[in-house]
Amino acid sequence: MPDKSVRVLIAGIAGASLGTEIAKALDHAGGYDVLGCDISPLAFGHYDARFSSTFVIDREGYAQNLLELCVRERVDCVIAGGDEPAVLIGRHHELFTRAGIRLGQNNPQLTERLAHKGQCFEILTSAGVRTPRTQTVEPGTDIGDFPMPCIVKPAVASGGSVFVFFVRNREEARLYCTYLHNNGRIPVIQEYVHEDNGEFTVGVLSSPDGGCVGAIALKRAFHSKLSVSVRGPDFLISSGYSQGLIEAYPAICETAELIATRLGSTGPLNIQGRIAADGTFVPFEINARFSASTYLRTLAGFNEVDWYVRHLLGLAPRSALDIIPGWYLRSLSEVAVPLSKVLP
Repeated sequence: MPDKSVRVLIAGIAGASLGTEIAKALDHAGGYDVLGCDISPLAFGHYDARFSSTFVIDREGYAQNLLELCVRERVDCVIAGGDEPAVLIGRHHELFTRAGIRLGQNNPQLTERLAHKGQCFEILTSAGVRTPRTQTVEPGTDIGDFPMPCIVKPAVASGGSVFVFFVRNREEARLYCTYLHNNGRIPVIQEYVHEDNGEFTVGVLSSPDGGCVGAIALKRAFHSKLSVSVRGPDFLISSGYSQGLIEAYPAICETAELIATRLGSTGPLNIQGRIAADGTFVPFEINARFSASTYLRTLAGFNEVDWYVRHLLGLAPRSALDIIPGWYLRSLSEVAVPLSKVLP
């Protein structure tokens, strides 16, 4: 398949999020016709010049609507631009496979299993991975002797530190768990790991046969409000906007690769963790998808999106997944959309 014919559709293209960062990575590589879709006509990607075409699709019947769009637009590969599209696409992966459309994401079993944070850390623990103590809190559950301080967050859709709280005692923990219950969410509580020794975002790319292709680690910097969700005198909760120092972190990458292997990863895997007092890398969040910092990785010479898509389509990689050490920083961008240009 010649490069010029490669048509990639990104499902979920809201601004300053995973979908638009994937588009940047593909645009940087070149040789792609990048399309996008979203359930909102105001999603930033509709007005981003990196997309050759974009579409608004209905939430109801999402997978079928997406499939019909892919067939109509002769899409070669579809990549989820968020957690919810990834799960929905994974649940209907056979529809896309039968249509000859490649899925640029991890296997559906792992995507589904890791989507629930309580279950995710049960799986990690059973796989022999050191993790902070984590517990799902159903209504009426007694948190008992759970260690404090801790983090309270939703079991599902906690990306970007949405509804994530730091609590110092059990009274606060019960308060925030009740708050999440009242807002239709199931909380998990998780032992707090201090950021004093460093917080890292690590990407591990595995091939469809389960072999590890490469890993890259970014030590997060918190000099900018963009990267901080909440900061207190004795705690910090990071936001979804990673930036910082990329260089070789062999011990951290080795741990991340081991996690990917034990989980049976067959695609992109993103791991967030902190260094414990004894120097061990301890993951506190893990997602079976590309990271919203994937464009920073691309700038560092590690274009995981390009490598994976080409591999799925039987194309040779353009180059090795290298790392150029340096500081990789980010900001927000703006766009003005005249009323006449807003999609229906």
